[in-house]
Amino acid sequence: MASWETLIAFATVTILVAYFPGPALLYTAAQTISHGRKAGLMAMLGIHLGCYLHVFAAAFGLSAVFKHVPELYMVVKLAGAAYLVWIGIGMIRSRLGASDQPVAPPKTVKRALLDSFVVEVLNPKVALFFIALLPQFVDPAGSLPVWGQFLILGIIVNFAFSSADLVTVFGASFVVGAMKKTKAGLGFGRWIGGSLMIGLGLKLAADRG
Repeated sequence: MASWETLIAFATVTILVAYFPGPALLYTAAQTISHGRKAGLMAMLGIHLGCYLHVFAAAFGLSAVFKHVPELYMVVKLAGAAYLVWIGIGMIRSRLGASDQPVAPPKTVKRALLDSFVVEVLNPKVALFFIALLPQFVDPAGSLPVWGQFLILGIIVNFAFSSADLVTVFGASFVVGAMKKTKAGLGFGRWIGGSLMIGLGLKLAADRG
C-alpha cells in the first residue's frame, strides 16, 4: 500500500467528498422525506451495494471504457437521469388513502432499495470518480497487487459515503417528524421528495461533464 502520509491524505479527501452535499445525500434525503426513515435506510443500502459494482469495475479497469466510448457514457447517464425523474413523478402522483400512515409499507421500503441500487449503477460519474481518485493513492510497487489496493481503497470510500448517507437519513427524519403526523404534511413531504428526485434527474441529464 501507499505510505502513511498518502493514506492520511486519502482519508482526508474521502471524508471531504463524502460529506459534501451532493446527489447521493439529496437522494437519500428525498426518500426519507417521502417514505420515512426505513425507506431512507434502504435507499442508503441500495446505493452502498450499487457502489460496489463501480468499485470492482475500477479495480479491474472496466469503467475506463467510459473514457474511450463517450456514446456509452451518454446512454448510461441519460438512462439514470430518466429513472430518477420517473421515481420522482411516482412519488408526487402517489395518493394518500384513509389508512395511510407516516411509516412506509414494506413494499415501498423494498422498492426504495431496488430503485437506489439501479440509480447508483446507472450513474457513470461514480465510475469515473473511482478511476480518477483511487489511482492517486495506489502504489504500483507495493506488496499488494494494484487491483487489491483498488478494492481496499474503494471499499473504504464506499463506507465513508454510506456514513454520510446515514447521517442524512436520520437528519431528514428528524426534520420531517412533525410533518409526518398529518396527512397533509405527508403529502407535502412526498411533493418535496419527488421534486428533489426530478431535479436530480434533470441536473444529471443536463450536465455535460
